[in-house]
Amino acid sequence: MKSASKFDIVVYGATGFTGQLVAEYLATHYRNDGNLKWAMAGRSKEKLAAVRDAIGAPAGTPLIVADASDAVSLKAMLGETKSVITTVGPYQHYGNDLIAACAASGTDYFDLCGEPVWMRQMIDRHEAAAKASGARIVFSCGFDSVPFELGAFFVQEEAKRVFGAPASRVKGRVRDMRGTLSGGTAASGRATFEAVAKDLSLVPILNDPFALTPGFSGVKQPKGNKPAFEEDLQSWSAPFMMALINTRNVHRSNMLMGFPYGKEFVYDEMVLTGPGERGEANARKVMAVNNEKTGPNARKPGEGPSKEERENGLYDLLYIAVAPDGRQVRASVKGDRDPGYGSTSKMISECAICLLRDTPEVPAGFWTPGAAMQHKLIKRLVDHAGLTFAVEK
Repeated sequence: MKSASKFDIVVYGATGFTGQLVAEYLATHYRNDGNLKWAMAGRSKEKLAAVRDAIGAPAGTPLIVADASDAVSLKAMLGETKSVITTVGPYQHYGNDLIAACAASGTDYFDLCGEPVWMRQMIDRHEAAAKASGARIVFSCGFDSVPFELGAFFVQEEAKRVFGAPASRVKGRVRDMRGTLSGGTAASGRATFEAVAKDLSLVPILNDPFALTPGFSGVKQPKGNKPAFEEDLQSWSAPFMMALINTRNVHRSNMLMGFPYGKEFVYDEMVLTGPGERGEANARKVMAVNNEKTGPNARKPGEGPSKEERENGLYDLLYIAVAPDGRQVRASVKGDRDPGYGSTSKMISECAICLLRDTPEVPAGFWTPGAAMQHKLIKRLVDHAGLTFAVEK
């Protein structure tokens, strides 16, 4: 981490829908924090000024003009800050030069990426440079995949207490989710599938549960690609579209922490849809809706729900750690805003502040938020970002 810089955090993409929410969160939640120095960055100074005024940020909030296609402007921006939060996706289209510049300059980096193929490419390409410069590159700091990664971590902590050891099997289950995925998430999904269609050599990476654990491949994982009835939960479950990124991040987190869950760890995610015929019918509906969410009618990047929709959203995630003798411990992670925007903008902001203030000792390299910050990130999310973590009986 850089020791002396003009800014602690630059919000890059602050004129976009999600970037504006991140800037608004910092402007309101940290308004009286004189020690946090942050700035807004984007392609147009006029648009940045308009957003600054619209969100009620102080008139003196610094504005930086930078463009993903202009390497000189990116380098100048990074020269002024310890870290950058980027909401400019799809990252495989707009993130290559920024990652390279952060890795080269020792600047910490936080994004909302859910693009596993691109993430693996960036790890392979830039990890050595990041370790040499001191940069901490932290992918997936929003709904993909913070609640899921930390949910697995939290239930494993309880498993250690109850079983005396972590569980080699954990289930992640979505019990409730109200709100929408962001237009950027939908666009990222489309961009990933388009990239794979053009280059079929990427198919094995996309399909590999261990795509983000270079040099390690674990045991066979559940496919989670069709409805199933789960006896222990007495409920039907349906495929969860975000499992494609979340499961990869949970396995990477296990590797980065030194395999505390073991090398034969099995993890999957599904959506619970209820018992009986109605539960089965709902599971099939979920499959159909999944296809619509990344299809041609999905939200476009920059589009998003109203403030009322964001504030009325929520999510409720269940984690089940299963011991070899069949005993279970259960835990929940809940969020108080819609997952794709309201909660995500708070999570990425707190990830950046947590690494900066609470875990400066984290070494350089490519990280998942949970592996890097663990209990300290959970505490910060509970204290500031509207998340709750609880053991369930």
